[in-house]
Amino acid sequence: MDATSKPLADQAFDGLLTALRGGQLASSGFFSMPELSRQLGYPIAAIREATKLAAARGLLTILPKRGITVMDSGSETARTCMDMRAALEREGARRMIVGGKDFPVESLRETHRDLLEKARAGAPSATGRRAIEIDLSLHNALSDGLDNRYLRQAYAENRDRIAVIQQSRPFLQDRIMSAMEEHLQIIAAMEARDLPGVVKAIDVHLAQTLRWWGV
Repeated sequence: MDATSKPLADQAFDGLLTALRGGQLASSGFFSMPELSRQLGYPIAAIREATKLAAARGLLTILPKRGITVMDSGSETARTCMDMRAALEREGARRMIVGGKDFPVESLRETHRDLLEKARAGAPSATGRRAIEIDLSLHNALSDGLDNRYLRQAYAENRDRIAVIQQSRPFLQDRIMSAMEEHLQIIAAMEARDLPGVVKAIDVHLAQTLRWWGV
């Protein structure tokens, strides 16, 4: 469906999600409905419907007759969301391994090695949007193994919450290097169909991410 053929409320929700993921609406920030309408470029009625959808996903809280506050990205929220991601990824990996399903080992390894080499060389291209895309590519591939629309929906909604959290915790070049090394361990374990190895590598990645975030 073309974006312009969507109901206005759905278009406003897409715009709201983009602003949340991109950090234009910062964690814990307060925004009135007129302010959101001006910033996102949609009528207040559509914005109200969009914020209801976002609130149902835990991305914000609606303050009646005042506006909204964006979700908190503090330590407890970060731990909870990252733990949920790891739990769903462990299950996705398990289902792929047990079910003998394909996993895009070669393409993931190639992009991760390329980013790792660039990060080690201090290349500017090793940070920013491309780094985030490569980081997400492994996590999304693991979630593909869930093969259950409700689990995938839960994963996708949690991914949006993590995107808000990440905006308050920049992806530093040193962390990119260690994260890519951790990802490559997960990829190697998936290639070997080594479920205990995958679980261990996911747990290490979770622990290291939380450590870097100071939570």
